[in-house]
Amino acid sequence: MCDESIRYIDAAVMEGMTSISALLNAKKAGVNDREIRAVLFDKQKQEKKAGELKYLRALCEQTRIPFILSEPDFIEHVATGSTHGGIVALCGFRTFPEPTVENLPKNGFLCLLDGIEDPYNFGYALRSLYAAGCDGILIGERNWMTAAGVVARASAGASELLPMFEGSIKKAVTAAKAAGYRVAAAGIRNAVSMYDADLSRPLLLVIGGEKRGISSSVSALCDLTVRVDYGRAFRGSLSAASAAAVLGFEVMHQNS
Repeated sequence: MCDESIRYIDAAVMEGMTSISALLNAKKAGVNDREIRAVLFDKQKQEKKAGELKYLRALCEQTRIPFILSEPDFIEHVATGSTHGGIVALCGFRTFPEPTVENLPKNGFLCLLDGIEDPYNFGYALRSLYAAGCDGILIGERNWMTAAGVVARASAGASELLPMFEGSIKKAVTAAKAAGYRVAAAGIRNAVSMYDADLSRPLLLVIGGEKRGISSSVSALCDLTVRVDYGRAFRGSLSAASAAAVLGFEVMHQNS
């Protein structure tokens, strides 16, 4: 199979060992239905990256995905960034189920990210939430998963490993509540300190973007507002990614 025969126009391009190994493992585990058309490996890096070559080739064989030793110029041509390290995957798009009472995890920790306006912040938030044991992410119909390669790099592959549900944010919160989840919004007004709040599972944590925050219609559906306490007087707010990290690990702490 030659490089020129690979369809890459309209493909989502995943770049780098971390993103691609996460995607392949998610595919193997059945978490992710993203089509992987081919994994390309810079043929000039075979000796330097022999361990990565062996690992990726074995994963591709297990998941029946074409693994191709490619010319470095072709990899540079299809890559969107400069941190690929000679490894890219040409992919299709991933589908996301609509959240329902039936398909949400039982006794889970979910997070809804509402209004984050930067794909890197979105990815950073996913990285922290995955590390903190989050069971799934709820996203609105307009979201950053159209920039899947950027999000995967920023999240260290967590975006491909995390189960995700897509749909109307109000319907998602309603479905979570019907499934027995308490809903906690990150905020400041009328808020309880995260150290005093009950963040036990099943819990849906709602985090808004830095500019718009959480919409009033979603806030009205939440059971409580939880705040991150600061170490000094500070009128600003944390980035969405920082808030996700701090609150996510407090949820982990309270449920451990």
